[in-house]
Amino acid sequence: MPERRPRVLLSMAPELVPRLLDEAALRRLRAVARLDPQIVADDFGGPGVAAVLAEAEILLTFWGAPVIDAAALAAAPRLGAVVHAGGSVKHFVTEACWERGITVSSAARANSLPVAEYTVAMVLLSNKRVLQLRDEYRSLRGAGRDWHLRYGHAGNYRRTVGIVGASRIGRRVIELLRPYDLEPVVHDPYLTPDQAEALGVRSVGLDELCRISDVVSLHAPALPETRSMIDRRRLALMRDGATLINTARGSLVEQAALTEELATGRIQAVIDVTEPEVLPADSPLYDLPNVLLTPHIAGSLGNELHRTADAAIGEIARYASGLPFLHGVRREELDRTA
Repeated sequence: MPERRPRVLLSMAPELVPRLLDEAALRRLRAVARLDPQIVADDFGGPGVAAVLAEAEILLTFWGAPVIDAAALAAAPRLGAVVHAGGSVKHFVTEACWERGITVSSAARANSLPVAEYTVAMVLLSNKRVLQLRDEYRSLRGAGRDWHLRYGHAGNYRRTVGIVGASRIGRRVIELLRPYDLEPVVHDPYLTPDQAEALGVRSVGLDELCRISDVVSLHAPALPETRSMIDRRRLALMRDGATLINTARGSLVEQAALTEELATGRIQAVIDVTEPEVLPADSPLYDLPNVLLTPHIAGSLGNELHRTADAAIGEIARYASGLPFLHGVRREELDRTA
């Protein structure tokens, strides 16, 4: 047990607390910190929050955390750290936090694991043409058909997988693809040739990646320069029958152009994120047979949240023991990360 137990305030949507912190996680957290799990700040002006905020040394944040601005910091004179049990901290950690010298940690690495696992599963299933085979087999109800003849173009042997963004998730996807007879290529303007060689992949331009890949998988952050990077022209570059996988951000793809391209049936897509985040009810993407559309669930879901909780509790234990964070967030990296 650490020599001291710092005061922690939970900062998130209250209904998420039991999903993130089960009884076992709460026991581990209480062993390294002092907290009242009944006081949860989704608004720093909420009932009972002010007194705890004034004593808090650490904010344990999750989805639904309020913005930590100068006013919030003024009400938290002892605050020294923000430990986020989710991924990106951009939407609530403000410049005032960095100016104050608040140390920040994120469970982005823990959250990246299920995204990478989901991506690899979809790469393998897409090349195997599982969606089309399922629908056709269902419609035939057991009637005979030579599937090897009809789907002679399917399979994963020596398929090219294009990874857009050598991010934490993109690198994990590359790592998980290694046991398979696939040929990964990567596009990332910040990746040096030596780094690409160390990853065991070939670095190519984005146009070439779209042109040569059987699967194009997006793992870039949402930045002004990445908005609509997969536009109408680059969608047209993709091979007939190729698959676009987007588990990153909807803004990376020109939404109208993607919908039009998919409506032709020329390519297929696995879409976990869209812009807007929830598509209108009349969007064709809900019904197209060549589209697997999911509601932003590639990241931590269900019991996978316990992994991000464990990561956050580990960071609080390190803080309590006077150790630096293992997964600290640096201000200078935020301009090119999610």
